[in-house]
Amino acid sequence: MTVIPGEPGSAELTELPEPEAKEGELLVEPLYLGVCGTDREILDGAHGEPPPGSKRLVIGHELLGRVRGTGELVAGIVRRPDPVPCASCANGEWDMCLNGEYTERGIKALDGYGAELVTIEDDFAIRLPEELGMLGVLTEPASVVAKAWEQIDRISARTSSAHQRVLVTGAGPIGLLAALMGVQRGLHTHVLDRAEQGVKPEAVRALGAEYHTGDVAEASKSCEPDLVVECTGVAELVAGAMQHTAPGAIVCLTGVGASRNLSLDVGALNNELVLENDVVFGSVNANRRHFEAAVESLCSADPDWLRRLITRTVPLEGWTEALDKGDDDIKVVVDFSQR
Repeated sequence: MTVIPGEPGSAELTELPEPEAKEGELLVEPLYLGVCGTDREILDGAHGEPPPGSKRLVIGHELLGRVRGTGELVAGIVRRPDPVPCASCANGEWDMCLNGEYTERGIKALDGYGAELVTIEDDFAIRLPEELGMLGVLTEPASVVAKAWEQIDRISARTSSAHQRVLVTGAGPIGLLAALMGVQRGLHTHVLDRAEQGVKPEAVRALGAEYHTGDVAEASKSCEPDLVVECTGVAELVAGAMQHTAPGAIVCLTGVGASRNLSLDVGALNNELVLENDVVFGSVNANRRHFEAAVESLCSADPDWLRRLITRTVPLEGWTEALDKGDDDIKVVVDFSQR
């Protein structure tokens, strides 16, 4: 599954030489590959970077595969540390790279996992229990959420009061997995999305959480969140997430959206954040421990509920169809398993 970064319409299936595993690497046969907004942006030419010396980039970073020879199920970590390295990468915190010289499978300067056979460094392969099966394709998006919750937990430790109510904005894969982890933490969990019926509200209610539609201010007034996980990147929701919270709230921004100008009283927002001791922070990517936490969360979840999140599969030959997201799609995956 390749594309020429920066050239919309360049997606194709490309014949490439079969990879050979070097020392310390695994040969992995992909079974399922999840797609997300990042992949859509790369196909649209918005970003992406091919490996040095190559014109095309093999995309795909949400891997569930099987190790050739051992039969182990694995997910693949996405980011690799920068070679300098910066202080964070030198300390093993390459998900927090400071100088931007990191590389990422299927995104930045490294081929991804969207092929019939790939190699993964053993240190960047996450072993999955066999009983997780196809649901292991959710490991990478769940790792992003696990990191966000880790950071929320760390920030929460600065106060003596316990946070009790979380509002998740967006009922896509990241939002629903964020809600899952909120419920697993025993929090009163609320999800806001624009879909008024269908798989998203059904999934939220099946989780035991409360579903909201409409304006973020109204949803926040209803549940008075002291935690917010913003998963859309939509400017209005980002602004609303910061403005309408209980005192001492923590707002985690995980979405990346298009640039848009809003009329916002920055002074009033500043006063609210300062006078109520609120925290707003961004979170992206994941480290090995976040992948491991994601696996633990997925294994603890109801598998029937997790299956609700995988709404469509497409064969490799029609892989670009996976990027055409329908209104009822949550997670769409490319199916390599029948080849």
